[in-house]
Amino acid sequence: MPRKILNGNQLKTLALTAMTVDHMVSVMFPGYPTDWWLILLHLFGRLAAPVFWFFVAEGYYYTRDRRKYAERLLLFAVIGHFAYNFAFGIPFIPFQTSVFNQTSVLWPLFWGVVALGIQDSTRLREWQKTPLILGICALTFCADWSCIAVLAILQIGGNRGNFKRQMAGMMVCVAMYAAVYILFIDPVYGAIQFGTALTIPLLRCYNGTRGRWKGMKWLFYAYYPLHLAVCGLLRIAMHGNIGVMAGGA
Repeated sequence: MPRKILNGNQLKTLALTAMTVDHMVSVMFPGYPTDWWLILLHLFGRLAAPVFWFFVAEGYYYTRDRRKYAERLLLFAVIGHFAYNFAFGIPFIPFQTSVFNQTSVLWPLFWGVVALGIQDSTRLREWQKTPLILGICALTFCADWSCIAVLAILQIGGNRGNFKRQMAGMMVCVAMYAAVYILFIDPVYGAIQFGTALTIPLLRCYNGTRGRWKGMKWLFYAYYPLHLAVCGLLRIAMHGNIGVMAGGA
């Protein structure tokens, strides 16, 4: 059994670093280049999303007020929309260029919390839950990581206490995302999405504690739009006001 040596703050710091590297590389080297060292950097970037999914599900479980938790994610999803689209040259008004990648990953993270609430509801019947979750999938299809982020959060939250099922369910969701990426965007970068599996041994080392510093969640909420603003300025400085990834103008 692996030693439980990583706390939540350490895993989140790793995720923020991986996300920053991935976004910076996307801005500096647009057009899905296949140089081996760029692919390695994007593989490192795949460590970010599963950590965010995992801790959204953990946050849903531990928070004292799930409504406020969801409202906070929604607020930053709105802020994140403008920051994300500015970073990569995507129009602020959705669907002018594509149905893919029209807003940030915070949008499906918010809806993932809503979906967990639906899944756990005792007031809703099972036949009511399915169409509601399918509706959420439709609402989040256009985001970064699409509705796959919602489905992964449901797998992680719904199988809490069974790590193997959590990760197996997550990777099934990732496989669906990779398939869409391969078919409609870029086959090499579709295959890169399977790099999310590299996060599994790290999450396996999670010791269930937050870490001493209590301000990590606020660091994430502040850091996310700020690092994207820097990416956007870098994009314009290097390439002009053009889109640098799927969904861009």
